[in-house]
This record gives sequence, C-alpha cells and structure tokens, in this order.
Amino acid sequence: MNAKMLQGRTALITGASKGLGKAMALALAEEGARLILVARNLELLHATAAAVRQTGTDAAVIQADVTDEEQVARVAQGVQEQFGKLQILINNAGINLRKPVTDFTLEEWRKVMDTSLTSSFLMCRAFVPMMKGQGYGRILNLTSTMSHVSIPGRTAYSSCKTALLGFTRALALELAPEQITVNGISPGPFATELNAVLLNDPEQNKLFLSKIPLGRWGRPEEVGQLAVYLCSDDAGFITGTDVLIDGGWTAQ
Repeated sequence: MNAKMLQGRTALITGASKGLGKAMALALAEEGARLILVARNLELLHATAAAVRQTGTDAAVIQADVTDEEQVARVAQGVQEQFGKLQILINNAGINLRKPVTDFTLEEWRKVMDTSLTSSFLMCRAFVPMMKGQGYGRILNLTSTMSHVSIPGRTAYSSCKTALLGFTRALALELAPEQITVNGISPGPFATELNAVLLNDPEQNKLFLSKIPLGRWGRPEEVGQLAVYLCSDDAGFITGTDVLIDGGWTAQ
C-alpha cells in the first residue's frame, strides 16, 4: 500500500462545519492528516468530526468565531497545549452578501470583510509561530474566482477576496525562508450551502450553468483533492500563487 501523503501532519481548517471546509477536512483525513475543526456551529462541527473519524483519523472540535481576536487567541492556546505544533492551516471561513453597493450597511460590509480577510490575518498571526522551525508548512487561503473577475452585486465579496489574494502573495514571500508555502484556492461555482440561493432558483441556476464551459457546478470533493495536493510534499515548489478551479469560467 502507498503511504498516506499527509500522515503525521496536523491540519486546522476554519469554516469546517459544512461545504468546502467539510470536504477539505474529509480529503485531508483520508490522507492521514490529524484534524482540528473550527467554526461557530458546534452541532455541525461535531457532524464533520464524526465523518472524519470514520476515515480512521482523529479530529478535534473547537467552537469559535475567527473574526474575534480574543477567540482566535484562545484557539491558538488550546492547539498549542494539545498538539504543540501545527503544519497545515486552511483559512476557509467566509460569507457572501449579494446586493448593490448602495444597499450595503457598513456593518454588513465589515462582516463580509472580517469573515474572510480579517479572520485569515488573525489566524496566520496566531499560528505562524507554531508552524516555523519545521522545514515544512502549508497555508491555504480560500480566495475565489471573484478575486479575478466579478459580476454585479459582489462588491463586498470581490473586494475581500481580492485583498485576500494580495495577502496570500505577500505572506508567501515572508514565509518562504521557513519552507512554509502559502497559496490561494479560487473556487468558481460550487454546489454548497453558500450558493443555495442560486442552486434553488431555476432561472439563476440556468444562468450560471450557461457561463461554465464544463456545463456543471463543481463538486466540493474536487476542492478537497486540490487541497490535499497543495498540502503534500509534491507541491513544495508552489507558493505565492492562486489555483483557479472554476470549470473554465475565467478562461472566457
């Protein structure tokens, strides 16, 4: 049998309770990574952990709001006490509010920014010290095709994801001497809870499918497999970049 690619690695995933976060947790677990699952919804987190354990891999659950500085510090302290070191950090938490810019309240704008961008900053600031000194490390930030192109009603989402892409590039250069790679994954239209409003609207669903050259929505497990590769030793020379997984959307 082939050795599992991530055996002996400890990975933390934010937004791990559902969608792409859950899919990445299961994919990394299948390759032997020990999982720390972080999100706000404790019930859904436990469901993800139960699914992870069915692969034969351990999973720890931490309920936290990763936009909150004190809660992130508490998560980091708990991880350090229980695990000592971390090798893989996946910043997946994010929300999308779809509306014209003139309809946004400042609170809504900040919520979109904080959930994806500020949380990634807080998590990296807290966990990078734990990742240094090992000669290996992987940070994945879930960017989006909306950091490359956009559509109406996505001013907040496109802004935060574009900023996250810039954060990814700069951090990759900072951490290169430590052999810690930092990359973005930019999913296009994926069949997850985040896109339920589009999936459940026949007209919007048809419109989105017409824009995808491959003619279908992405499957969450496809992002999971990409995350596994980027976290593996085989991807050690890939850093500071963004991998689009969008069915050809941005090639048009």
